[in-house]
Amino acid sequence: VQLQASGGGLVQAGTSLRLSCALSGGTFSRYGMAWFRQALEKEREFVAAFTTGRSTVYADSVKGRFTISRDAAKNTLYLQMNSLKPEDTAVYYCTAGQPIYSQSSQWSSYYYWGQGTLVTVSS
Repeated sequence: VQLQASGGGLVQAGTSLRLSCALSGGTFSRYGMAWFRQALEKEREFVAAFTTGRSTVYADSVKGRFTISRDAAKNTLYLQMNSLKPEDTAVYYCTAGQPIYSQSSQWSSYYYWGQGTLVTVSS
């Protein structure tokens, strides 16, 4: 399985950006997928997940601003990010695995990772 993330860039605070993650080499519907991010000199943190049960889970810091979705026909996961803040600046990684619902926000529950896409939000 390979994951290819795209859509990052430099934007101003308050604007929007949409990240995409294309999955290849595997059966898309088998996997729960998620976005994590890592800011400079900080630990990787959970952002949002789309579970195998088709539920969505969000970190409190992005709830109400970010929306995770997926298009099975395109084997693609999305992260729509609205009202961006400077503290959203990070490298965003998409990941795939088969975690149980309660472990959807744990990075160790996933076993395929994309290369990351950089999002920079200026104030």
